[in-house]
Amino acid sequence: MRAAGFGALGRNCQRQCGRHCAIGHGVSRPVRSSPPVPRPANDQAEAGDPGLRLALRLAARELRGGLSGFYIFVACIILGTAAIAGVNSVAQMMTGAISSEGQTLLGADLRFEVDNRDVTRDERAYIDALGSVSAGANLRTMARSADESDQSLVELRAVDDAYPLYGAVGLEPMMPLSEALASRDGVFGAVAAQILFDRLGLEIGDRLRVGAAEFELRAALANEPDALSEGFAFAPRLMLSLPGLAAADLARPGSMIEYSYRVQLSPTDQVAAPSTSDLRRLATEARSAFPDAGWSIRTSDNASPALSRNIERFSQFLTLVGLTALVVGGVGVANAVRAFIDGKRQVIATLKCLGAASRFVVLVYLLQVLAIAAAGIVIGLGIGAAIPFLAAGALATILPVAGKVALYPAALGQAGLFGMLVAFAFAIAPLGRAGQVPATTLFRNQGFIAGGLAQWPYLAAAALALSVLCALVIGWADDWRVASIFLVAVAAAFLVLHLVGRGVQWLARRAPRVGSTPLRLAIGNIHRPGALTPSVVLSLGLGLALLVTLAQIDFNLRRELTGTLPERAPNFFFVDIQADQADAFQTLLGELAPAADVAMVPMLRGRITALNGGEVNAESVPPEGRWVLRGDRGLTYEAEKPDNARLVEGEWWPTDYQGEPLVSFSAEEAGELGLGLGDTVSVSVLGRTITARIANLRDVEWESLSINFVMVFNPSAFAGAPHSWLATLSDPSAGAVEEGAILRGVTQAFPTITSVRVKDAIEIADRLVGQIGAAVRAAAALALGASVLVLAGALAAGNRGRSHDAIVLKTLGATRWTLITAYCWEYGLIGLATAVFALGFGAAASWYVLSGIMDLPFRFIPEIAFATLVAALVATVGIGLIGTWRVLGQKAAAMLRAA
Repeated sequence: MRAAGFGALGRNCQRQCGRHCAIGHGVSRPVRSSPPVPRPANDQAEAGDPGLRLALRLAARELRGGLSGFYIFVACIILGTAAIAGVNSVAQMMTGAISSEGQTLLGADLRFEVDNRDVTRDERAYIDALGSVSAGANLRTMARSADESDQSLVELRAVDDAYPLYGAVGLEPMMPLSEALASRDGVFGAVAAQILFDRLGLEIGDRLRVGAAEFELRAALANEPDALSEGFAFAPRLMLSLPGLAAADLARPGSMIEYSYRVQLSPTDQVAAPSTSDLRRLATEARSAFPDAGWSIRTSDNASPALSRNIERFSQFLTLVGLTALVVGGVGVANAVRAFIDGKRQVIATLKCLGAASRFVVLVYLLQVLAIAAAGIVIGLGIGAAIPFLAAGALATILPVAGKVALYPAALGQAGLFGMLVAFAFAIAPLGRAGQVPATTLFRNQGFIAGGLAQWPYLAAAALALSVLCALVIGWADDWRVASIFLVAVAAAFLVLHLVGRGVQWLARRAPRVGSTPLRLAIGNIHRPGALTPSVVLSLGLGLALLVTLAQIDFNLRRELTGTLPERAPNFFFVDIQADQADAFQTLLGELAPAADVAMVPMLRGRITALNGGEVNAESVPPEGRWVLRGDRGLTYEAEKPDNARLVEGEWWPTDYQGEPLVSFSAEEAGELGLGLGDTVSVSVLGRTITARIANLRDVEWESLSINFVMVFNPSAFAGAPHSWLATLSDPSAGAVEEGAILRGVTQAFPTITSVRVKDAIEIADRLVGQIGAAVRAAAALALGASVLVLAGALAAGNRGRSHDAIVLKTLGATRWTLITAYCWEYGLIGLATAVFALGFGAAASWYVLSGIMDLPFRFIPEIAFATLVAALVATVGIGLIGTWRVLGQKAAAMLRAA
């Protein structure tokens, strides 16, 4: 024992235990009395806490026995750490690719965009002076086969010969873009995405009609380097030249068309790449030079802000889900530590009898736990670091530029820190509880299952670690409010789950006596001292609750998109109806669909430039209201209050009103922007700034997909402004055949009018929701997987006690079938209670998200309830029986002799 470093412990034990103690001295005879011997000055220190060095030696020797009992612990740490590291590494890879390849993604150093009008001569001269310029135009329109037998909505893009300034356009077959778009024999060329060829049944060399002109398809568009900066596409891409667009006669005053000017800055002072500060300075100067231009200016350092925001938000969500898995795994850490310490009670008893202080015992096993946690974290970080390398190929279809696959220390460091904090926070309390149990209790073969709280220093240490974890989560979050709500929800779920577990035990304790022996044993097991009920409910409940919440949200969103929404939505939207076409267009619709309800309103587009005279700052408003300030908004004017407008504040203006510009604002969006009656909103429309006073606020039902606008102005506010019209056609009785006839009739008679079939748009949105939902469900399955691991660990931790119970019962005559039935009842009742909690919590959370945040109707889905109930019962009963099967097969004699 002296070789192991126990000399000081032995002397301390002799002084404390008296003359008949021989533990640690290597002798069996009594020790003679002798006068006190003077001790060295440092003997007092040696007799106390042996210190960190000895604790490290003992911990290292204990670890030689392997990871028995810690496999669930390590698996939980690996699962959560790998998820957080992988998600954040992929997010950094994607945002890094967007940032490093900003010029290619934007197609320029600076990009100027104006809606519904082209730039003026002075504005174009200013842009040309900055460097090389490529002009273009974007709009949605209809493309028709040459024989007019079929048509499709397309995202039309017109470019000049200078395009692209950065990157390269990929065509199949390979040829210069200018050659593919050039005019031959009086026919302009075009290139299109392969999906348009497939949709219209066309091949290279075939012709199609766009607007008033016919085009020859000369190549398939395989790569559009700056497609990411163009935004989400609802239809296939069709690319023409600017002269081809003019021939199609689609660019008319008031048309919904976006003009863009990409600028490659001229090099200065031998510096080819402009700095971020230079780009932002030039953008600010351009806005100051033309304050009424109403143009949007983007720089290459922020080539795709919408995508970057979505990546950050989605990565934050997945990080929180990974953290949920890690925190759920923390319960497994606590269970594993408790079971491990319970198996070490003889060793701990020996250490304490040799004079080891409680804090020394805690230190020895804390070092072991942290070492095992570090091993799990390293493995998890290795998996997380490999995820970007594995995901790079799949992400190539999302990012048209290659992401730089590398190790991301910040992401790995964050995951590692989260893993260590969780391991420490959930391990220190059971370790502290073990350290304060006296050696005599341990020698009586009593473990640590009896419960009780650790001393306050250990509880304070756990609370401090959790506080640091929460602070880091909020500090690193893209939206601190979302992170805060998540943390509060997790804390509430843990508290409620603990209360549910205690409530189940309380009910079991007060249950009436039943005649069935297995059921009576099951009820007793649920509430007996050291029962697994709280651990099982806590481990499984959070994962199931998260899965129920996400499943209910996903199902309700799909139902809203593909179920009730199409019943209320119009059949068609018609865009870019010119003023001279309006009467003839209405007459045609009356002939094609006499029973349909047709609504038409004037349509302009404008950008909010000021609120109450102050500069617009989208980052200063809540995230849910920022969309109103980003980009251009649809605008309209009405003399009389629309039928679908319900005023909540203020009054509508008189029909003959001619005073200062007034606007009716959507009440919900006004609240998010901090606006009220009497406030002013400045909007840039066609290069002219109009400042209007809010006259009233109204409720808007966006989910109806009827004609709705955030802002409706009085007619005199836009007097003389060129504009187009927007129309909807609603006919619930029209089927696919009738809709096809309407679409062909409108397209043939008015080729410049864009027809959007609402069901097609809903199908695209449904596919997008399905893809996101699949990713979300996969993330939720991660948390559920951690819950199942923790459940298995909790059951394994109680196997020692169950072995003793099973042997006693078998000795008293209980059969294996009786014990199996009892365990089935026990696990089934606990699983049922957990499922009920998961259903209640998930239903409440999904109702809040859908009704309170998304403002959508909520319906509880019983199929999900049944699936959750089955999953909980299968998990608890199945894993419980698997874990106790070995216990039931043990021989009574051997166990009784060892007891």
